[in-house]
Amino acid sequence: MKLLTNFPFLLILACNLILSSHIIHAQTQDSCSSNISRASLNGPISFDTSSLNCYPVWPSENFILRYSQQGPNLWNFVLSAPNTNSYTAMGFSSDGQMVGSSAIVGWVGSDGVSNMKKYYLGGQTPSQVLPDQGSLQVLGNTSAPLMSSDTSRIYMAFQLVTHQPSGRLIFSVGDSSNPPPSAPSYRLTQHRTETAIRLNYASGQANKLKAPHSNLKRAHGILNIIGWGVLIPIGVMVARYLKHLDSLWFNLHIGIQSLGFILGLSGVIAGFVLDNRLAVNVRKHKGLGITILVYGCLQLVALLARPSLDSKTRKYWNWYHYTIGRVMILTVIVNIFYGIHIAKAGSSWNASYGVILGIFIMTVLFLEVRMFKKR
Repeated sequence: MKLLTNFPFLLILACNLILSSHIIHAQTQDSCSSNISRASLNGPISFDTSSLNCYPVWPSENFILRYSQQGPNLWNFVLSAPNTNSYTAMGFSSDGQMVGSSAIVGWVGSDGVSNMKKYYLGGQTPSQVLPDQGSLQVLGNTSAPLMSSDTSRIYMAFQLVTHQPSGRLIFSVGDSSNPPPSAPSYRLTQHRTETAIRLNYASGQANKLKAPHSNLKRAHGILNIIGWGVLIPIGVMVARYLKHLDSLWFNLHIGIQSLGFILGLSGVIAGFVLDNRLAVNVRKHKGLGITILVYGCLQLVALLARPSLDSKTRKYWNWYHYTIGRVMILTVIVNIFYGIHIAKAGSSWNASYGVILGIFIMTVLFLEVRMFKKR
């Protein structure tokens, strides 16, 4: 009875809670149908925002870019993004790559004070990302970014002095586990994630940019995986488990290993080309790749110097051949997964080679048990 008496009050309370949660959610979001004004932000914008073009440049991170051309050599920009307790960056690139671009970066410091600076991205290490440098000509000083009234979003408003800003735009978000930039160095830490688009300022349309030399990267990965990571292990399995096929096993072993070496060598060459074209630090991956190539060459030399079956040195040759082969395969597996990791190729590549590796392991276990029973 008492519950029925309080039912209208409970209903009103529930409606208020639902409405409040909807309002909070709406405040943390932004869209091109929303209007930004001085009233909605904790601070003024120095240019008119009523006629800005708008495009959702990064939907997964809820990045909204508004822009307009105010004069022959003056452009207005407002980047809206969630306040993630880290930095928000927008870069202008000449070739679609992060290295060599200039960026505007905004963040809220640990003291609650908002900051905005321009940076030059001279390399991939924090020491190569230089504050207050770069090719961007910002009208006046880059003032602090504006915050939404509930501090859930950050608005980076700035004006560029340029005839035509670069349409290759890069956006990134810092890692909230790292502290935001602070005086005196204002050093940026490694970003959590990033994306790149090509924006047509006239039409307001954009498309996501492919990573530089993406086709060559894909060829490098596929050639190395098939050559070193698939064919070489198959050739080893043929030599170990098909010796009952008389001389056929030997011809199959030589043929498969030779094809694997040729494909793997092609993949290594593609890797050297990529290393020359891309300003990336892949020393460990490159070193492992060279080591694998040396192992392959040593196996080729071993084939040419193979003693006869009745030779006294044959057992030492076998020990050498088997040991180098096994160490080589282990190095290949490590470098394939490491290469997928540094290329950020995604879980599909890891899963695909993981399935292939799982099939190899199950096949080897089955054949080893079978060989043991026969013995």
